[in-house]
Amino acid sequence: MPAWLIPYTMLLPGLLVIAVLLLYPLYQMVDMSFHKVGLRQIRPNPQPAEFLGLDNYTQALQSDLFWISLRNTVTFAVITVALTLVTGTLVGLLMHKLGKKMSTFVIVGIMAAWATPPTATAIIWKWMFDPDAGVVNWLLNLLPDGLSTLVFGRADWSGQPWLNDSSTIYLVLIVAVVWASFPFIAVSVLAGLKSIPSELYEAATVDGSSPVMTFRKITFPLLKPVFSVLLVLSIIWDFKVFTQLYVLAGGTTNRDAFNLSLWAYTEAFSAPPKMGFGAAIAVILTVIMLLITAVYVRQIVRTEDVR
Repeated sequence: MPAWLIPYTMLLPGLLVIAVLLLYPLYQMVDMSFHKVGLRQIRPNPQPAEFLGLDNYTQALQSDLFWISLRNTVTFAVITVALTLVTGTLVGLLMHKLGKKMSTFVIVGIMAAWATPPTATAIIWKWMFDPDAGVVNWLLNLLPDGLSTLVFGRADWSGQPWLNDSSTIYLVLIVAVVWASFPFIAVSVLAGLKSIPSELYEAATVDGSSPVMTFRKITFPLLKPVFSVLLVLSIIWDFKVFTQLYVLAGGTTNRDAFNLSLWAYTEAFSAPPKMGFGAAIAVILTVIMLLITAVYVRQIVRTEDVR
């Protein structure tokens, strides 16, 4: 075997796994998005799917739900990505300052939140924000009436329906997703901090650098590749959040709370199922995520080339 073929031969098993688990399902989804697919096409002895061309995409882009879902998806992702990165970075910096035993204790504690399945996470937060028996309303009612009125504009929180309104349900969703996502960011940042020579921080301390200046001049530049990867991963994860929203919203009844993932699921599996239409929405979501990540990755590459 020629020597130049050896690396490609070693990559072949991994490429086959990727093709079977990722590329083929993606092809099936794209193909389905150009057809009318329902129960008749998936039952035994299926009927051929009717080719619709771009009709599913046209219908999706002309729907009022598309713009509602897109607004909810983008707004949620921007806020959640920012909060997740900031919170995870701060916790990572804190763990770097702690002793070995305490740092290990904190890592185990926060990783328990990260390892909790999304369904369980959503159920926990749904119970905490329950209007009648929720811990959140109970804690807010413990605040002095004057303080609560000054800060929140109300004193009595009994029966507050957090999960009935599209704006407050996304507030709960942001809290739930950030709580489950920041541990991965924190541990990744901690691992990056361990690779930075301590002599740099000692020199900064001798020069009288403040913690903020040290982060700006030393930590952030050296960890920029780590932050770049974490940002891309966070964008992908938060753009396609589904499970938590489905559980918190109680299914697919609140259409004003739809994001693109929940809308695609609703169209594909609610009676009568329109799987081709749902696939078209999923393809649109995939394209949006790919465009955002591609633009950001290209910017990273340009920055590195300049250096």
